[in-house]
Amino acid sequence: MKRTITVLGITGVVAAFMSTMGTSQEKTPRSPEDMAKLAEAMQKAQRYISPGEHHEVLKKFLGEWKTESRFFMGTKPTPAEPGETKTRWLVEGRWLISESKGQLMGRPFESYSIIGYDNFKMSYVITTVSSWDTAMNRVEGDMTRDGRSMLLYGTLDEYLTGEHDKMVKLAYRFKSNDKMTMEIHDLPIGETNTKVVEVTYTRK
Repeated sequence: MKRTITVLGITGVVAAFMSTMGTSQEKTPRSPEDMAKLAEAMQKAQRYISPGEHHEVLKKFLGEWKTESRFFMGTKPTPAEPGETKTRWLVEGRWLISESKGQLMGRPFESYSIIGYDNFKMSYVITTVSSWDTAMNRVEGDMTRDGRSMLLYGTLDEYLTGEHDKMVKLAYRFKSNDKMTMEIHDLPIGETNTKVVEVTYTRK
């Protein structure tokens, strides 16, 4: 990968500084000019490594929820299947972990999602794994201007049809502090009736 993933954001700042200075990473900047440049780089990095107003939106997900899941065949939903979701901070103020359990198409189902906001991408990001398959799915997107919905886009592989990287949309609709829905849309279907899954969350 072109981008190097680091454990701490500050590691990336220092590495970038050393690269910019054209010096070996074994050397430590000592001159006042070098230290000033490092301080400037660290100050610039704050906008990317510090939680902000977008992270406040993540609080909408916090708590324990009862869920009802439905599949859609065109406009016709299947009977609701019960479940529950617990969402808590994984890294305080930055990343959430959402744990869900229930029934899906009559089978026991569990999933785990990491939810956050990436300051550099300027997007909300969600990565999910589940007992449904062996895939790790990722979506990213933004809040709508009215603040009532979060729309995220990504791809998934449809192993039953052999399709790779099918475009999908996730839509979280925040009805109130105690109720929200999550929709999955199969975008290759067309421009209408693209919703294939809907989960309703009601706070316990």
